[in-house]
Amino acid sequence: MNKIYPNASAALDGLLHDGMLIAAGGFGLCGIPELLLQAIKEAGTKDLTFASNNAGVDDFGIGILLQTRQVKKMISSYVGENAEFMRQYLSGELELEFNPQGTLAERMRAGGCGIPGFFTKTGVGTVIAEGKDHKDFNGETYIMEEGIFADLSIVKAWKADETGNLIFRKTARNFNPPAAMCGKTCVVEVEEIVPTGSLDPDNIHLPGIYVHRIIQGEHEKRIEQRTTRKREDA
Repeated sequence: MNKIYPNASAALDGLLHDGMLIAAGGFGLCGIPELLLQAIKEAGTKDLTFASNNAGVDDFGIGILLQTRQVKKMISSYVGENAEFMRQYLSGELELEFNPQGTLAERMRAGGCGIPGFFTKTGVGTVIAEGKDHKDFNGETYIMEEGIFADLSIVKAWKADETGNLIFRKTARNFNPPAAMCGKTCVVEVEEIVPTGSLDPDNIHLPGIYVHRIIQGEHEKRIEQRTTRKREDA
């Protein structure tokens, strides 16, 4: 089965529909599927729910879909660095389901493993726990969190072979593997596609069984926060 597509629009063809749930990899501006997000913007798909750690910044990442009002709900851990995200949330235009980062990652991983729910101590006694089932284990209280089963996963990797085995580069791995696992269909954008068999099996971070479609493209590598100091005189 050929998994390689010529561009982002072709890779998403037949997969997008209004009101769908999309799991997106990335953390800040690191490892975000920017080409696929741009293609979703151009497709005009609306009323989307995104499960993603955050929404990029105002003009990059999921932020471009907030600008066009294509997102109705975010399942996220962090709102900062995106003024439009904060504005829409505080004004009641955007629904937001807060998740601790570890809980969000585990919800995605659980969905990918077919696990409908799990118990965690994280969030007990806070607003995170409101309305959720509580259970005691060995004298400690836990809350139940549900696995995320997305209609579509969009992720960014460094390398892929032709069967979809993936390698992520350093911290750009972040939420990408669990996000890739929990979608009914997973579309990946990569910097390089190599022949099958050329990747060391011990270095593969996500097996190709989770990956359905792949594109290769040029990527913009932004720095979200640049902190510098003046060079000292020699």
